[in-house]
Order: sequence, then structure tokens, then C-alpha cells
Amino acid sequence: MVMDINEIQEYLPHRYPFLLVDRVNALELGECITACKNVSYNEPFFQGHFPGHPIMPGVLIIEALAQAAGILGFKTVDKRPADGYIYYYVGSDNVRLKRPVFPGDQLTLEARMLKARRGIWKFSCRAHVEGEVVCEADIICAERKVS
Repeated sequence: MVMDINEIQEYLPHRYPFLLVDRVNALELGECITACKNVSYNEPFFQGHFPGHPIMPGVLIIEALAQAAGILGFKTVDKRPADGYIYYYVGSDNVRLKRPVFPGDQLTLEARMLKARRGIWKFSCRAHVEGEVVCEADIICAERKVS
């Protein structure tokens, strides 16, 4: 299952400059997702991180993984922000940042669902660039109904 940016925006409430998933390349409901983030020098965070040596902040790599995981969760239970639902990033374990991500890199985001119980989802996530792992983390998200 492939998703373009228009469909991604149906499942994520994030918008520029905080939408960090550009495309979903594969999705198996209740199992796993593969998505990508094209890292451009035009990203606003590169102005200050770091001038003369731009590196994508590790916390944003983790956020991109959480957004990909959120798409997997919402698609699996067939809920959307437009239906009054949102998910919150509530934690992570076993986080490892292995190498920097630079402008021009394409970040491949992978998330595998480990557990889903009462609106709490746990995912095993990995980000890589050209096959080289740049980040690994177990990410926990919580689904909530908003008014």
C-alpha cells in the first residue's frame, strides 16, 4: 500500500514545518510500514543546527519515526484526526543514534508494531540512509479522542 502526501495528511495532523513523512512506500495493516523523508537543505532547522555543518537533529529523526508509526496505527484501526482522534508520542526506549543525517539524504523510516492495547501502541523502529542504520528506537504512542 503506497500513500502520497495528500493521503498522509489525512492520517497525520502535522503540517509544515513539522510534517516529517513525505511518502509511504509500503504498509501492512497491523504489522509494519516503510516510509521516507527527503532531507533538504531548505529545512528550517538547518539554519541553527549547525551553521557550516548542517545535521538533522536526532530528536527530529525520532519524531519522523513516530509519525510513520502513527500512520501505521491509525490506518490499522481506521481512524483519522478528522474523526476527532489524535495520537501522542509518549515515550521511547532503546534509542540509538548511529550516524548523522545530512541535507540531500533520503531517510527511510521503518516501524513494526509490537503491541497494541487500549489505545497504547508500541513499535520497533529503524531509520536508515542508503541501507546504513542511522537510528533505532522502540517508540510508544497513545491514541486519544479530542473534542
